[in-house]
Parts: sequence; structure tokens; C-alpha cells
Amino acid sequence: MRDLLAGGAGTAGPRRVRAAGGWAGAGEFPVPLVLWHGQYEGPVTLKDGRALSAGGAGPLLESLDASCAYGPGPGAWTVTGRLVQGRRVHSLTALLDGRALAAGGIPGRQAFPQPTLGHAELFEPGGGTWRATREMTEARNGHSATLLGDGRVLVAGGQRPRSRHDMLTLASAEIFDPVHETWEPTGAMTVARWHHVAVPLPGGRVLAVGGMVSTVRYGAGAALGLCEVYEPGSGTWEPTGSLRAARAVHQAVPLPDGSVLAIGGEPGRAADDARFHPYSLASTEVYDVATGVWRPGPPLPWGRSYHRAVATADGVLVFGGTESACLHTGFASTLLLRDGARHWEPVGPMATGRWAFGATVLGDGRVLAAGGVSRADAAAPRADESVPAGQAEVFTPWTP
Repeated sequence: MRDLLAGGAGTAGPRRVRAAGGWAGAGEFPVPLVLWHGQYEGPVTLKDGRALSAGGAGPLLESLDASCAYGPGPGAWTVTGRLVQGRRVHSLTALLDGRALAAGGIPGRQAFPQPTLGHAELFEPGGGTWRATREMTEARNGHSATLLGDGRVLVAGGQRPRSRHDMLTLASAEIFDPVHETWEPTGAMTVARWHHVAVPLPGGRVLAVGGMVSTVRYGAGAALGLCEVYEPGSGTWEPTGSLRAARAVHQAVPLPDGSVLAIGGEPGRAADDARFHPYSLASTEVYDVATGVWRPGPPLPWGRSYHRAVATADGVLVFGGTESACLHTGFASTLLLRDGARHWEPVGPMATGRWAFGATVLGDGRVLAAGGVSRADAAAPRADESVPAGQAEVFTPWTP
């Protein structure tokens, strides 16, 4: 199960563990360089307790077919069978039956418009291999994937090519049935979006938070503040309260009282007074499930994007990320917001700063961070070679 990104793809709800511990090395990641820019393409924790990673972007943003697993006992990485189709900006979901689903994404080398996959495949944990399953009803990348309480997977939004010059942001949604291995369309979202977060709510509903919409040629887009809720019983989406600040590549996690905390991200490029604003957001917001209204939450010490957040027993843990104005250096800092607190407090930092990485809560309650970039462009020894965050790390929660 995955607790970053609001419980994320691969969990029906957050696993809450004790926090206030520190980070330790978890072995060299088997893939020399992997970037997970998307919200749902990073590692997930399987039913057997291992963390599985598959795909992502390598050097020059070429899509990878590499797959590997981390065993939380001795902390060893094992290379598994390769994906049938290399992909990035896809979704990876841990299923209740122990398998994992990889869906959609971008194949091959960097290009524009981005070629987009409808291809999906399943990981069989017994043999450590991938096999193709039925195609999605619509090709998409940058979509959300949420494990529902009945074991099905809700996939929503994303984007695909519209023409030779631009991308089309999608409002469509579909559901994967792992028993019959079928995809069926469900109600379309009220707003097309990608790079959003989908958060499981009490009662089985799902909250779509923010994201982006492509607006002009060559991939430029605007961040969204609009939010909506999916009702699995009727298969429909209903609008709910908008964020106070539009945000994308942010995080959103469920809180113990059923509310949702949205954290950081990119704000779009114009502030309320029309001034250019290229920097990551330090603000947070709390969604009240009863009223559907967002209120200000405790601000971060500084803004960050492409970070990760995990709900713990002590509060919310935020780690890694970068400043969206430059995307040069990964943050090592780790922050904790205890339940009911008004301020974030620092806890032990990661040994290596990283952004565009993945994270998941392991079966034993520790938090794994892997992959990503430590330094890039002006911060790297060579501007054309990103420095990978090669060493994986595990956060061990405090225990009494």
C-alpha cells in the first residue's frame, strides 16, 4: 500500500505508523537513474511486504522497462522481470490479491506530442514476471489510480496527444476489475485534469485535488484549484469546494478525522494580483469533508514541489522535493506536522536530497524513499548530466 499522494494507488486507506525517527541507507537502487515525475508511477508495497518499482524516466527522459523489488528484512534489492512495455508517467497500483497493475504512460524516447499508451500489464509476485492484460478504454498518461474498497482500481484524467502540436487533457475515467481483468468506463470528471491527486475519503468516496490542464501548444498548462468527489455507488463525480490556491505536482494526504491536507506544489504562473509567480508554494490547506470547504493549514518553512508526504500515527511526514522555479537541487529536509499542531517541526533529514522520486510505506511500518534526482543543470558537475539519488533510504519511525 502507498501512503504518499493521499494514500495513493495501491491502498484503500492510510497505514499510520509512529514517526519522529530518522533515515538510514537502504542499499543502492538497481537502476542507475530513474525519475518519477508523475504522482502515481513510483514504488508501491505489495501484499507480501516487498516494495515494487517499475518503469519511469531514465537519461534524456527515455522510458524504462526495468523492474525491481525491495525486501524490508535484510533490505536487499532484487531485479525482477522487465515490463512488457517500457513506460513513464504511468500508474503503478498494488492490488489486494498481491499482484500489481501498471497502466498507461509514455513509451520510448522524449518527443512531443508525447505518445501515450493504453497498454496495461500485471505483475505476478510468485514468478516475478509481468504479462499483458486488456487495454484501457482510453490511452492516458499523468492520470490518477486509486484502489477502491472492493479491490477495483479507479483511473481518472490524464492526457494524450490532440494533434501534432499539443496535448489533450482528459476528463474521462475508467475502472479496472482485477478478477475479470476488464476495463469499464465510469462517469467522467466535471473538469479535465492531469498531475492531480486522488484521495480516498471515508465511506469509499474519492476526492480529486487540483492538477493541471493543458492550455496552449507544446505542452504549456495551468494549475487547477477545482476539486470534485467520486461516488462509487453511482459512478459519478460531483463538484466540491475549490482550493484556495491552484496547485499541481503537490501532495495531499488523509488525516485521522477524515479531512484532507494539501501540501505545496506549483501554483501556476500568476498570483491573484497578476504578478508573475514562478516559485513553489509553501502554503497548505485542509479540506473539511462535512462542509466541502478548504481552509488554510500551517505553512511549510519554504515552498516545495515534486516532494512526497506520508500520513503517520504522529501526524504528516513531508520529505524531499525541489523549488519549481529552477528544478536544480533536491531537498534533504524532512518535516513533521503532529496532529493538532500549528507548526511543522524538523526531524532527521535524508542523507541525499532528491526530487522526482518515489516513496511507499513498507509492510513493517517504515517509509522507503528511492530514485529521483539529487542535482541537475546548474547544480550538477555537467549541465547535461543529472546526478541521481542512487542510494535508497528508509525512515524508521520512533518506537516507545
